Amino acid sequence: MNAVLYDYWRSSASYRVRIALNLAGIAYQPVSIDLVAGDHKSGDHLARNPQGLVPVLEIDGQRLTQSLAIIDYLDQTRGMGLLPAEPAARARALALAHSIAIDLHPVCNLSVARHATELSGNAEGMPDDWMRHFIRPGLLAFEALLGGFEQVPYCTGPQPGLADLCLMPQMYNARRWGVDLTDLPHILSVEAVCAVHPAFADAHPDRHVPA
Repeated sequence: MNAVLYDYWRSSASYRVRIALNLAGIAYQPVSIDLVAGDHKSGDHLARNPQGLVPVLEIDGQRLTQSLAIIDYLDQTRGMGLLPAEPAARARALALAHSIAIDLHPVCNLSVARHATELSGNAEGMPDDWMRHFIRPGLLAFEALLGGFEQVPYCTGPQPGLADLCLMPQMYNARRWGVDLTDLPHILSVEAVCAVHPAFADAHPDRHVPA
């Protein structure tokens, strides 16, 4: 039986998992959970994930939540090699990926930006200003961290790794919110390579807009 992925087309976390599934060559049935319509708060979805979040992946008789945990499961069970084996190199690659997935992404979640907009009394320019305020510094830090790796041609080596899976959804968001990217040569170089990789291209949100 094919895997089932409960996701949302613009969800960064879902985007990461779609890339990982494609890289692993795993066929899956997508089930759209419309975050805008509130599908994630339905009883059916809360039964899948009490956090009311996407993605949720059903695979190998398991029901998995949290994108990084899902990707780690796929990496461990499918031998994807998304992280180096050597402990210090692994820690550095994890830190690079986490700088986006754990530090940047949560504060730029649309629900967070919407709440900030409400607290601001719907101030003009929100949530665009909120997104740009956090995304650009986060990417500047990622760019600096990338300086410690040799782009050959992906973030941490000659094949896609966890950092690439985290970077590409954030770049989609950065472009969506009009973030200045002109002074990020390392990131733009990685983005260009990932963009033409079939696993990344097939996971792009534009290919998963609900009918």
